[in-house]
Amino acid sequence: MVDTATLLAAYDAQMRMPPGAVPAGVTHEHDGPVLRVVGAHVGRVRAPRDIGVTGAALDRLIARQRDYFQARGEGVEWKVRGHDLPTDLPERLVAAGFVAGEPSAVLIGMAEEVAAEPVLPDGVVLRQVSEPADMRRIAEQQTAVWGFDCSWVEDDLTTRVDAGPDEMTILVAEAGGRVVSSAWVIYHSGSDFVALLGGTTLPEWRGRGLYGALLAARAQETAARGFRLLHVDASPESAPILRRRGFQEITTSRHYHWNPPK
Repeated sequence: MVDTATLLAAYDAQMRMPPGAVPAGVTHEHDGPVLRVVGAHVGRVRAPRDIGVTGAALDRLIARQRDYFQARGEGVEWKVRGHDLPTDLPERLVAAGFVAGEPSAVLIGMAEEVAAEPVLPDGVVLRQVSEPADMRRIAEQQTAVWGFDCSWVEDDLTTRVDAGPDEMTILVAEAGGRVVSSAWVIYHSGSDFVALLGGTTLPEWRGRGLYGALLAARAQETAARGFRLLHVDASPESAPILRRRGFQEITTSRHYHWNPPK
């Protein structure tokens, strides 16, 4: 059993910056210790565990990111983990106008331990997809689940597949030709990790094992490709399922959002 301190050290070393091919229209720009991800549906800021600046210098760094995306007329999210330094980074983000989202549990699982043959309810088919039409159907399903517009998911998945078709696997569970659950996995080349994303099921299909089936299938593919570790930023709904399958919490994460004034 790998202890949580070892998992956290590996996570900090390997999972801080976006991996692999950059999708068309997206650029990565460094500003001192942070990385700006520009050109996606929302701007993103990623940083090492210890940003290395404090006080007024940190305030200026935060303001530059906010002002950069304001000039573009775009929103930006800054991802902060619970063990990041300096410890007052969240307070300084809020003081700069960022709004804290809900926290997630950062969970790590062992691919070989989680991998299993997926068990599906009667009438449900699991399918790997990559065509634009399926990306559109996933976006529509995600919108139905979350209750707000997730149309950006179609373009995000399509451009990711175009940039690196071997760097992700996208799965849908279908019943009667309808997407009832969807999930995908991004392989972090050169690391021990993959990131499990999506993992959403229509309300009327919950409680029938679809989340677990998609998890097992993704872990199978992950292990087959030689990756050891599964990473999830888990919601309160999915975290208990993952813990029952042996995932361990190593820290928390939280997105701080800033949107330009309307």
